[in-house]
Amino acid sequence: MTNDFTGVKIFSATKAREREEISDRITDWIAANRNLEIVGKDVLQSSDNAFHCLTIVLYYKHK
Repeated sequence: MTNDFTGVKIFSATKAREREEISDRITDWIAANRNLEIVGKDVLQSSDNAFHCLTIVLYYKHK
């Protein structure tokens, strides 16, 4: 990932349905922010005995 970014957008989901729909939320956000260029990403997963959390971090800069 480049260090040339001006902002960060974080998407997080813990419930199964939220995890299934996270890609739609990301796609909608990207479509609504056409003036931004995604320059990096991190995909993180954490879990314990009861919960599984998916976090996707997008790094962006203005075009």
